[in-house]
Amino acid sequence: MSLPDEFHAIAKRVNNWGRWGQHDEIGTLNLITDEVVRDAAATVRSGRRVPLALPLRADGVQTGMIPGRVNPLHAMVQINQEIFGPGTIACSDDAVTMGLQAGTHWDALTHVSHSGKLYNGRPAHTVTAHGGAEFGGIDKIPHLVSRGVLLDVARARGVERLAGDHAVTPEDLDAAEELAGTRVRAGDVVLVRTGQMQAYLAGDKHGYAHPSPGLSVRTPEWFHARDVAAVANDTLTFEIFPPEIDGLWLPVHALDLVEMGMLQGQNWNLEELSTACGEVGRYAFLLSAMPEPFAGATGTPVAPVAVL
Repeated sequence: MSLPDEFHAIAKRVNNWGRWGQHDEIGTLNLITDEVVRDAAATVRSGRRVPLALPLRADGVQTGMIPGRVNPLHAMVQINQEIFGPGTIACSDDAVTMGLQAGTHWDALTHVSHSGKLYNGRPAHTVTAHGGAEFGGIDKIPHLVSRGVLLDVARARGVERLAGDHAVTPEDLDAAEELAGTRVRAGDVVLVRTGQMQAYLAGDKHGYAHPSPGLSVRTPEWFHARDVAAVANDTLTFEIFPPEIDGLWLPVHALDLVEMGMLQGQNWNLEELSTACGEVGRYAFLLSAMPEPFAGATGTPVAPVAVL
């Protein structure tokens, strides 16, 4: 199935290729300026820190739907071993095998391609088996600290968790922005809460995966208009799953990552943050969400923290 005209029309409207130069590899993260970070630091009042990552564990969120994306397999490679000889200080070491997008993570701009292209018009074939992402890998992001804004769509719609067939629309984002009492602005990192994470936290990983609410193909234009730096949410697939347009899989991925050059994240636990923001009546905060700099990687685990 070829990509429909509707997709190409949206792609043309949100395209950022060349906006920061033909050699740019970080896309909308260019919008996080020193001034944006200073303003973000000014949102801190109580110093309360809210972790947003899921534990990395063998029975994590992955169900086997995506080949090779395995939950973390943890092994001890030495336990209290006196490696410098008897009577010396003993060491314990670990090793782990996992899909880099298996848990709470960022997708790099090279995570998906369409029509043979990556962000900024680079050829998709620059992602190779041995070198990974030659252009736009996750390691090209030097830092990611900005103002975070929680758009709590579930709370704005008066529910604990959106229905599995709910495609989050620009109108939903408007309602959540009104609840937040602040306007999303250039350089912000937007966190969209659907409440879907509740299924995983209750032990239903398959119910968490499918069916799942998520972002509509209409939302990239909303983020583009606000010059958002990055977006993350509390679902496995980021966009609604199964897709809202029959046969069109991962169109929001393609619009965000390829056309806009906007980083996106999945499997973020926004439950405690929703409670904290509701208690203080503030939905903007300092967000630290540094990617692990795996050279050539198309995604990375992240352990984000919101500071209120």
